[in-house]
Amino acid sequence: MSFSEHLDELRKRLILAIAGLLVAMIGSFCIGKQILWGLKYPYGLVYGEDLAAMGAVDPLMMYFRVCLYSALVVAGPWILYQIWAFVSVGLYENERHIVMRAVPFSAVLFVGGALFFVFVVSIPMMRFFHAFNQWLGIKEIITLQNHIRFMTRMMLVFGLGFQMPLVVLVLAKVGVVSVGTLKHFRRHVIVAILIFAAVFTSPSPLDQVLLALPMWLLYELGVVMVYLFVQRKREKEEGEAS
Repeated sequence: MSFSEHLDELRKRLILAIAGLLVAMIGSFCIGKQILWGLKYPYGLVYGEDLAAMGAVDPLMMYFRVCLYSALVVAGPWILYQIWAFVSVGLYENERHIVMRAVPFSAVLFVGGALFFVFVVSIPMMRFFHAFNQWLGIKEIITLQNHIRFMTRMMLVFGLGFQMPLVVLVLAKVGVVSVGTLKHFRRHVIVAILIFAAVFTSPSPLDQVLLALPMWLLYELGVVMVYLFVQRKREKEEGEAS
């Protein structure tokens, strides 16, 4: 392609990506109340009351933020596909195949990690904070804005953390790592996971463990997947070649 053709292709992909995001936004606005209820659910279960807003505009702003984040998650695979379609010209055929299969898998893992935080991790974590504050004799003042920001940030962290098996599998597919390498550096990976959990979660050891443990299990799942889908296939091909 010439430079002008690259620009035309880029414009086309940007328009398609934005169009997909707008469609997802419309869908998110239709069910935004239900999504917001899901994010408020852990708080209501722990504290037994509804969240309050500091101002009349805050609920509207939080509603827009939740709808935007939801649309980005839903439209994420479509947007990534448009990015891939633009850059795929410079990729080899096997690299295109890897990307095509990795994008939907990545979306599923991200959504799974976010939902895991909302419905599994957030409830015991909030109970821990609530009990600790009661022990200190401190009454929490948690607003809708604070809560939604905290929930969306932690959902992002868990969604990224759950990409572990995909990262391991892709690295093995392109020949960067092998099962032996993954086993050899297992202790280093565990330390890195603990550091990631400590940096990107709250100071509570509870939610750090609740992030680090699934990430480690997903790493082990990635090792198994590398053996089943990469190493065994290569060993079979080498055996047939010999």
